[in-house]
Amino acid sequence: MKNLVDELAKEFSSESHGSSDLHEEQYFVRGASDEEFLPLSHLIKSSEIKGLKELKSNGYVASSLDYLDLPHFDKWWQQQFNRKILQKDRKTISIIHCPDNKKIFDAVEVVHEMYQVLKSHNVLMNGKNLPIQLGEWYAKTIFGLDQKKSSSQRGFDFYFEDKKCEVKVHWHDITSPKGVKLKKSLVEMSDYTIIMYVAKNFMIRDILFLDSDFIIRKFAGKGHTIFLKDSDVISYFFSKSNKHYGKIVNKPSLLKFSTPNLAMSIDEKSN
Repeated sequence: MKNLVDELAKEFSSESHGSSDLHEEQYFVRGASDEEFLPLSHLIKSSEIKGLKELKSNGYVASSLDYLDLPHFDKWWQQQFNRKILQKDRKTISIIHCPDNKKIFDAVEVVHEMYQVLKSHNVLMNGKNLPIQLGEWYAKTIFGLDQKKSSSQRGFDFYFEDKKCEVKVHWHDITSPKGVKLKKSLVEMSDYTIIMYVAKNFMIRDILFLDSDFIIRKFAGKGHTIFLKDSDVISYFFSKSNKHYGKIVNKPSLLKFSTPNLAMSIDEKSN
């Protein structure tokens, strides 16, 4: 599929489309380079690819244009549509791109090794920023989440089929007896809450995918914080239940980046 997409993106980018209304599109698919893109609707029209979900199931992810570092996109846009891209356009545009999972997997292994070296020499005491971003990327690629510029607060929001998701990353080989800490206000603002349990070696050790209303009804008490203890939600873990397997968009990525135990459990329950 990627070869087809790259070919069509190169073909589309080789000529101007100033007389069309394709500049009004919200989704653009990246080709082989940061200088080659094409509108999603044009890709669907020019191939047998049925839509965004099919692309996601083949490893593509969708991210807000403002989230990505694409210095050539503005120039490409102007060349294609004979107009400068406006800030209001940038806020609505998402880029569909295909990461190289093999290179990412290799990098995760190297990062783990380097973290161990830095930790053993007391250079690195707290490296949570990387695991959090990696865990969010895992959620995005596995469930086909759209990552869009937030309209109500700084940063970016995640969406699963137009429903807002709160993505929480827990980085440790075991969960604290208190459980995973969630901000009640963020859960209330979302439709789903996804918790990615990332092991110390940066692989996924388990996943929770829950309705946010369910969390509020069952676990929210007084105050602004919710704690989800393993003992209270263990039956909903991906390693224990296949209830939410239907929400998996990219199973190969899930299996590739899971610990062996989780991968075996998911593979058995989904077959």
